[in-house]
Amino acid sequence: MSKPQYHPLQFHPITGEPFLRLPSPHDNIIITPPRMSDAETIVSYMNDPALYYWLEGPPFPYLREHADDWLKKVKGGTDAAIAELERANAEHPDGPPVIVSSCPLRCLREVREDGSDVFLGDVTLLRERWPDLEDKELKESLAKPNAERPIGDPGIVWCIGDYIAPSHHGKGIMTAAIKTLMQEWAIPRMGVRQIRVETFTDNIGSRRVFEKLGFVYEKTNPLQSRFLNSGRRIDGMDILWWKAE
Repeated sequence: MSKPQYHPLQFHPITGEPFLRLPSPHDNIIITPPRMSDAETIVSYMNDPALYYWLEGPPFPYLREHADDWLKKVKGGTDAAIAELERANAEHPDGPPVIVSSCPLRCLREVREDGSDVFLGDVTLLRERWPDLEDKELKESLAKPNAERPIGDPGIVWCIGDYIAPSHHGKGIMTAAIKTLMQEWAIPRMGVRQIRVETFTDNIGSRRVFEKLGFVYEKTNPLQSRFLNSGRRIDGMDILWWKAE
């Protein structure tokens, strides 16, 4: 059965999942929906100091129950995105792809020669929530109307969250993954026109990833008494923007 509303996604020959493949030289990397079987690998990554040193949200130490809860939550989101595509395909079986509210893909996987794959990390698009702002009223005054904007509204401010296994840091994979997600899905399928990202001031590698993709540094917001769950103190966040021309 033809599924034009899934364009430009491909379908995994083993699992049947939709996916996007990164371009060469990273064409052994795909982006898929999450799987509950990813939990054990996620636990190992999240307890690696080369990764948790840079992350604010995940609990520390990171337990199997944390991974299971997170996977249930994000899988609910990607399942809803797939259901939206199924409805669109039923309503517009012969029409051009319609604008949708979200992306059904977020998990990076490295495909082995035998066709099996291993979870490598996560990259996702979210409506911006201004995590750098410590004034709760100001944050709410920006986040609430942003969350209420209709699907495809060019005024929506988006954000990107990402991480990759420490074993694959510095190889250009995340740069390629974000670029693929933006060009193949976010811009043409979600109508994304502006993205605001935040990186910790000492996370030079993360900032460089976004600068390579055309994001422009705006400012640094200092933070007062912000600590990660690992106990590390964060002094500020660099703010970068991408806007469609």
